[in-house]
Amino acid sequence: MDERAEAAQQTREVSRVRRAIRSRTARVSVVAGLVGALLGAGAVAWRTDTLPLVGGSAPCWDSLSEGTVTALFGEGREVRSEEQSLGGGSDLTYGNCRVAGFQDGRLRRAVDIRVHELDGLYGMDGDRWPAEFLDPDMVALGKGLPGMASGSRAWIALPEKCTGKPGDFEAATVVDVSLGPAGRNPDPALPGWEEDRAALARTAVDAANGAIRALGCPQSYAAPGALAKAGDWKEADQNALCGIKGFALPADFSRERREALTQERFGDFGGPARSCEVGGSLPNTYLRFTTVEAPSLTAIFNKAVLHGGSRVEGPQGYGSLSETRAAYKAKCPKGSVVFLVEQKRAIDDVAFDLTRSLLPAYVAAETERIGCGPEKVKIMRG
Repeated sequence: MDERAEAAQQTREVSRVRRAIRSRTARVSVVAGLVGALLGAGAVAWRTDTLPLVGGSAPCWDSLSEGTVTALFGEGREVRSEEQSLGGGSDLTYGNCRVAGFQDGRLRRAVDIRVHELDGLYGMDGDRWPAEFLDPDMVALGKGLPGMASGSRAWIALPEKCTGKPGDFEAATVVDVSLGPAGRNPDPALPGWEEDRAALARTAVDAANGAIRALGCPQSYAAPGALAKAGDWKEADQNALCGIKGFALPADFSRERREALTQERFGDFGGPARSCEVGGSLPNTYLRFTTVEAPSLTAIFNKAVLHGGSRVEGPQGYGSLSETRAAYKAKCPKGSVVFLVEQKRAIDDVAFDLTRSLLPAYVAAETERIGCGPEKVKIMRG
């Protein structure tokens, strides 16, 4: 096949992909087949011009700009990327990309980017994903950007106009970006943390725009602006725990428990989600409170809400509760909201029992804050 015929064939294939991807039910099979055939299954080196669908002129589906790559790796680094084809699979993954910076032949930094649909049916993303990507260090990307960023993680949801509105057991399709292993979040006070956060935010938005183009969707996101300051550990306000008016520890808490819960850190208000951790002087995190206001994310907690333990009932919602985690889902004017209370460690070797005593007060205070309460929940026996 000569070059003209090959180019014409590629154009026909791309057009067929874009027409079919407009249907959500067809997207997985089409992306797995046609886009996989166009992109290939192996690793692709940056600037090799081997990606006929998206041009191949930049890493990760022709998405990361030179400014973003420089912000990630600095000047003078050799940058290499490996891309897996966009495609569907049992883990709901559409695409993966790793971009790495080398100096003198040695790997100095690597960033992993995934395009995937969060699982709302089997509970696969109900624990690890929020632990990494809804951490208290995360702040909102800004108006019109449904995502968040920290110094080691960033994510953004793809537009529903491109992916389709999630059903009851479906969640958002997101692009998430990881720098470093899970669970080793750098301190926001460290030098370079804010610069890394800004670079990861740009990376998430760039990669999302690349994925959107690959999906044949005309929409795009603007670059993120200045990000809010991340919260640091500080002395807990016993009358407004986690910065929430009216939320306090139960009056019957012992002196030992109160002394163990004297420090807190929490994210800014107004984003897709907000988390707060409460702990001791080291600090050690004993409790974590999370409010997820983005309706497209709430489905990842379906398993915890429906099958997590003892039943929880309320006027506008329902949930369940175990020794380590309580999850409650309420219907609010802007859509479903999920409230989580998690106990991470035992206090003085006493049994895990704080979720039961804290969930009602947390839900009541948070529903009133966001304008759909106060919701008074009842924990059923069992």
